[in-house]
Amino acid sequence: MCSFEEEVNSLYNYIFTQTKSTFYAFNKAYAAHSATTPLEPWTLARRELKPHDVQIEIIYCGVCHSDLHFARNDWGMTVYPIVPGHEIVGRVTAVGTHVKKFKAGDLAGIGCLVDSCQECDNCKEGLEQYCSEGAVFSYNGQERDGSGNTYGGYSKSISAHENFVLHISDKLPLQGVAPLLCAGITTYSPLRHWKVGKGMRVGILGLGGLGHMAVKLAVSMGAEVTMLSHSAWKKADAERLGAHQFVLTTDEAQVKSVTGYFDFILDTVSAEHDYNFYLALLRTNGTMVCVGVPPAPAVIPAFNLIFGRKSFAGSLIGGLPETQEMLDYCAANNIVSDVEVIAMKDINEAYERLLKGDVKYRFVIDMATL
Repeated sequence: MCSFEEEVNSLYNYIFTQTKSTFYAFNKAYAAHSATTPLEPWTLARRELKPHDVQIEIIYCGVCHSDLHFARNDWGMTVYPIVPGHEIVGRVTAVGTHVKKFKAGDLAGIGCLVDSCQECDNCKEGLEQYCSEGAVFSYNGQERDGSGNTYGGYSKSISAHENFVLHISDKLPLQGVAPLLCAGITTYSPLRHWKVGKGMRVGILGLGGLGHMAVKLAVSMGAEVTMLSHSAWKKADAERLGAHQFVLTTDEAQVKSVTGYFDFILDTVSAEHDYNFYLALLRTNGTMVCVGVPPAPAVIPAFNLIFGRKSFAGSLIGGLPETQEMLDYCAANNIVSDVEVIAMKDINEAYERLLKGDVKYRFVIDMATL
């Protein structure tokens, strides 16, 4: 006797192969059902298209470290079952009756956000990530109409309001574009906000999924870029990515040479580390911005900021206008992520490798393997 899941999957396959319907009532996916169990095949029902919805058949989905954190409830906020994935690129298969920005056949992407109130001051300024009413994230979020949880890109298709769908250029390889929807915008947004450009000395702390994008973007903006890392073997990769200098942070002499040197440091590290060590590398009026999220609170004595009028700040992703700007900028400057494409069935192994830092520099799932 077939299991219920097998019956549902059989029905899904019949609908898709026989009717060629653009509405996936039953959506194949991979989900985590608890913090201690691996991701496994699951079937979810996507909502019917609303008038302003765009439906995308997913071609590639990047794997963010946040996916792993949520799957394992590292931040204590996961609602199970959870379908991760917020670095989504694909092709539009259907649009709602009022959609004006997209048509079937267009390449499109969805990042970390799928909705917001669109009425508060932040939303009106294109800062939907800071929505006063609470932004709705691509997964582990709550639909604003109360209809249920949001599910992410480890799935066959996804739908969202057209205002939260992004145009994707056909000039770049899609697998390299997918991580731009998180890793790209997470690093692009603070670089733009703090006006990084020619004549600035920029330090990038950590060479991983975020750090490698930060190097590429800061170099393209004309800054002098230094990679700060405690791993000597990363020097060759940092230089390949365009970094002008490499500082081994375990080498006292190298660290001394850049003390009081940087105008701006972008901290991409998610493991515990001493922020004060790196604040000392800033020159007067310098700024250090965190985009990584270590598990423990930081302790920063006020004197480390007061002497030198230094700033310590944080940044989330970007809003929708800035994310589209970033995608257009990357297309114009031929910037994509360095990726390793994997099959959907290998996601749990990829998570284990991610914990070890064994990826250069972003896993991307080929959703044709679902």
